[in-house]
Amino acid sequence: MSSTASTASTLSAVTPAERTGARTDEAAVLIGGARDRIDALDDRIIGLVQERMAVSAVIQQARITSGGRRVNLSRETAVLGHYRDALGKPGTALAMTLLELCRGRV
Repeated sequence: MSSTASTASTLSAVTPAERTGARTDEAAVLIGGARDRIDALDDRIIGLVQERMAVSAVIQQARITSGGRRVNLSRETAVLGHYRDALGKPGTALAMTLLELCRGRV
């Protein structure tokens, strides 16, 4: 038996409850559906981040072409505050990550 077939047969032998860490099959079904929804949301979030990166590149290019700097620190501070206000302290870390992803791609 191939390693892929062996892995597939091992996974099929695992119950939904065991796969999700739930104590009942009913909870496992709920968790499985919720995880599918999270995966779909993550795909949308990744798409939105990629779109944000593209828009940021347009802004940076326009700013540089006009003789300005690539980064506008007052704008970044406003973005950090917006995320912090909406999501608390972890929002600041998320905003920092987004800003880092969007900088310097021009």
